[in-house]
Amino acid sequence: MDLVVPAKHTHGGFSSFNCVHRDIVTNNSNFGARVRAYADFTLSSRTNSSMKVFLGFNSCCCVLSSDCDVRKPDKAPKKKRNFYPVSSMDTSGSNGRLPTLTKSSNRHLSNGFSSSNSVNSRSYEDFESNNHLRRLVRNGELEEGLTFLENMVSHGDIPDIIPCTSLIRGFCRVCKTKKATRILEILENSGAVPDVITYNVLISGYCKLGEIDNALNVLDRMSVPPDVVTYNTILRSLCDSGKLKQAMEVLDRQLQKECYPDVITYTILIEATCRESGVGQAMKLVDEMRSKGCNPDVVTYNVLINGICKEGRLDEAIKFLNSMPSYGCQPNVITHNIILRSMCSTGRWMDAEKLLADMLRKGCSPSVVTFNILINFLCRKGLLGRAIDILERMPKHGCTPNSLSYNPLLHGFCKEKKMDRAIEYLGIMVSRGCYPDIVTYNTLLTALCKDGKVEVAVELLNQLGSKGCSPVLITYNTVIDGLSKMGNTERAVELLGEMMTKGLQPDIITYSSLVAGLSREGKVDEAIKFFQELEGLGIRPNAITYNSVILGLCKARQTDRAIDFLAYMVSKGCKPTEATYTILVEGVAYEGLAKVALELLSELCKRGVVKRSSAQNVAVKM
Repeated sequence: MDLVVPAKHTHGGFSSFNCVHRDIVTNNSNFGARVRAYADFTLSSRTNSSMKVFLGFNSCCCVLSSDCDVRKPDKAPKKKRNFYPVSSMDTSGSNGRLPTLTKSSNRHLSNGFSSSNSVNSRSYEDFESNNHLRRLVRNGELEEGLTFLENMVSHGDIPDIIPCTSLIRGFCRVCKTKKATRILEILENSGAVPDVITYNVLISGYCKLGEIDNALNVLDRMSVPPDVVTYNTILRSLCDSGKLKQAMEVLDRQLQKECYPDVITYTILIEATCRESGVGQAMKLVDEMRSKGCNPDVVTYNVLINGICKEGRLDEAIKFLNSMPSYGCQPNVITHNIILRSMCSTGRWMDAEKLLADMLRKGCSPSVVTFNILINFLCRKGLLGRAIDILERMPKHGCTPNSLSYNPLLHGFCKEKKMDRAIEYLGIMVSRGCYPDIVTYNTLLTALCKDGKVEVAVELLNQLGSKGCSPVLITYNTVIDGLSKMGNTERAVELLGEMMTKGLQPDIITYSSLVAGLSREGKVDEAIKFFQELEGLGIRPNAITYNSVILGLCKARQTDRAIDFLAYMVSKGCKPTEATYTILVEGVAYEGLAKVALELLSELCKRGVVKRSSAQNVAVKM
């Protein structure tokens, strides 16, 4: 959106807002005209057309244009794929390491045997160098390892692929894939022969970082045949990124190389097909999989059951669960958990209890996740007594409750404003050796602040470090908001400084809480200072933040500055809300111009920027 505003309103940021002087407003009767102009903007901005909004004061104008071309993506026709049968060839050793004999100019072999003393000496040096390289890698000295490897190769030593592969893995773990690729290049140029595991480690590193194009480049340059693990790694990354079509193209390459898909390959593709095209299309893949001699396993069936549940066909999922033994596959605890979660999300508590009983009868032991699903559901429904019963039953089935078991209970007690019970169960939790996590504390802090017990919340926040739990942004935001609402913005500002010293960057929520609190306390200039700080950090204020400042200005009987602030809001592309206008109308009335305010309110109501019900509420206040 292009926006042209007069020089008087173009401040190069809001840092010079206070310089917007009273000479703009010489007659309070112009309040209405100026607010109406912005109402035209709000109303007109709902349309697609280009428009002009005249502010109607001092020949100020805003020119807005919106050019937007929205095109629907063309859907490519889906191509049916025929899979070849899984090879009967034994590939169990495809990832093993066979002894590699590397030739040199004087015929020395990498196993250290030679017919000449000079070759024997060279082999000993290789052995010592590789031993040192192993030690560096084992100690996690990656940079030193890379430097030593480069030095080794420059002296003609042949590096061992095993420590080099570990070095590649180490760099991939710390997201330094360029250095990992450099190691592969050194290996390839040194005369050593990287094996399929070496390439797979680098490909996996790229895939985990979402650098799929680089992974495909490594696949293209492989000096040894890729195995099914290579392709599965790439296929999973593509499917997780929603690139099923490209995954199918990679599968074609796999088949051309006579590397046949296994059950993992099919499961990856079936899961992606469920997400993109639905379970019906995925079932065709299952049928084809069976016809090619590759039997689905429990993971494959779990993917299908999960897809059926997500499509809202719970009864079909239950039938599928019961029919799994006829396919030669027993459902596991994960299968039951998928169904159980779907039952709880649809409110079928009786069926969930029956499923739990069936699990126990069939000898399928429930996991901590099973019980946590039930506890979470019961707490959301407010059935805290039943949730406690489930919690107490867990140890009888060999499951120890964790923080995810207690947190829903604590949240439930806090929601019902039973803080004593929440604190009681926090004590029970700790006495049983289950230590609260940051979610536990955030739940309690939120409840304390809502209950007006902000000082207790501050005390708890100060104790988190000693409890081995580091506060996160939401922790500070909760307490800062609580302090701001209770009129203690001075302490809230101190907390802002504290969180920044700990490396936590404040966000729009942090600043909105402070700006609102300061405005409510009548410290409007300080609120504007924090507003400027917010913009200085590159965070775009939202309508709530603008409205807080406008409210503060109106309460301070500075409605002219509030309207200037509205101008700034529009110039920054933030559309005024209904609340923006009702605050300004009340501000005009507060200036002693009740008649002007009522006329303005009526006109805003006619233009549709203020609802009739809201207008009536404002009128009653005046």
